[in-house]
Amino acid sequence: MQMTSQINADLSEVCSVDTAQLGWAQSPSGTVWRKRVHLVGPPESGQVTSVVRYDADSNFPTHEHPDGEEILVLEGVFSDEQGDWPAGTFLLNPEGFRHAPFSKEGCVLFVKLRQLAGLDRRHVAIDTQSLEWQPGPEPGVTRKSLYAQDGYTDTMALENWDAGANPESVSYPGGAELFVIDGNLSDENGQYAPGHWLRFPVGAQHRPHTDSGCIFYIKRGGLQYLHSDDSPTI
Repeated sequence: MQMTSQINADLSEVCSVDTAQLGWAQSPSGTVWRKRVHLVGPPESGQVTSVVRYDADSNFPTHEHPDGEEILVLEGVFSDEQGDWPAGTFLLNPEGFRHAPFSKEGCVLFVKLRQLAGLDRRHVAIDTQSLEWQPGPEPGVTRKSLYAQDGYTDTMALENWDAGANPESVSYPGGAELFVIDGNLSDENGQYAPGHWLRFPVGAQHRPHTDSGCIFYIKRGGLQYLHSDDSPTI
């Protein structure tokens, strides 16, 4: 029987974590560090969402990705056999993908593991810096689409909110996760600086706004692929 763990496992609750206030925890590799904001299952093989730091000249052993992997490179250059991925790169490595990642100069990543079940999901590698901002769902909001695929409810995007953007209300019929990259976002519950992770349950709504402008990653409709309990794995 494998030991299981939970971090922010209740999908019915609004979750908010300022990762800038968390300490780095060492991974088994010794040169890769993480700040976990969500975990359900065995500590090294459960569903997990983390900010991950690779030291310079660090590497991780070759491994597969059951139920896929999602990466947004925040700082530095992340590398594997497929190429070198600088800050601003978005990667979706589907189920069955195998690699031995490393970083020569070091890097910081936003990572979601084992949350992309589906054998026919596309492999995605996007330089988001090269994408044009497109009109978004609200006034003063533009967006860059990162992933959407027929047959799956989850979509990922970057959103850029102009200073003063203030929609009356935003709702999330399929739930949502946000990670603030630049600037500051606020709502009726608080203020969220870069490094802040938020998760909203299915059907949630809030009143977000920004005085200074902000850019954040957002994933909509992904909660149905998450586990919400820590039942023992035999």
